[in-house]
Amino acid sequence: MDLIQTFNTAHPIVGVVHLQPLPTSARWSFDLKAVIARASQEAAALASGGVDAIILENFFDAPFTKDRVDPAVVSAMTMIVMRLMNLVSLPIGINMLRNDARSAMAIASCVNASFIRVNVLTGVMATDQGLIEGQAHQLLRYRRELGSDVKILADVLVKHGSPLGTPSLTAVVQETIERGLADGVIISGQTTGSPPSQSDLQVAYAAAKGTPVFVGSGANWENISTLMAAADGVIVSSSLKRHGQIDQPIDPIRVSQFVEAARQSQTAEP
Repeated sequence: MDLIQTFNTAHPIVGVVHLQPLPTSARWSFDLKAVIARASQEAAALASGGVDAIILENFFDAPFTKDRVDPAVVSAMTMIVMRLMNLVSLPIGINMLRNDARSAMAIASCVNASFIRVNVLTGVMATDQGLIEGQAHQLLRYRRELGSDVKILADVLVKHGSPLGTPSLTAVVQETIERGLADGVIISGQTTGSPPSQSDLQVAYAAAKGTPVFVGSGANWENISTLMAAADGVIVSSSLKRHGQIDQPIDPIRVSQFVEAARQSQTAEP
């Protein structure tokens, strides 16, 4: 995966828009216009703050289905992605929680989005949705059927989950890339908002052998320089929100602070 070709930079900062509850979810408000307005506000804040790309997640649809989402969710996500692509001139990605990579790929391919995030591409993870099995063979074949070049960023030992057995991080990274054909891998902490350990990042970076490695959670302007010492890019949301609270909207001032810290860490590289 050529990061400069996809993100226009070798060290992309990907800001996350956590969508308000979508149709059919447990907390759906029956007001899609309000969901679109909030998403537009947050995307504008991320863009003005200087991120390199934006990824949308149906974050507030919890509790999630473990695989296929309702068609209404696909329809709403498609509409929102198209609105944001008309609003900001940044690469856009999609994460369809909990693990509906096929729908994410379909949307991304149809609207010409740049990438998707897949929580479980290979292996089996025990999660609060039950056992989730990776379906890399189906997803890669589906991308080929669609004639798509949408990139696949895959979590490795994804947060809010535990693997069956005790696989080594090195082995899982290599299998995700070499057997799952991920275009990039994501390393996170145990939960939303918690960073990965520096040792895990270093192990993953070595195992990836040049395939891009992204920090997937817990990055803030205080730790970003340390985290980026063993990563190519970062996906960030929680620390960019007003007062650092997950249910609050994106704060453009916090975005600017984070981007400045991340850029300084890059210029400080030997």
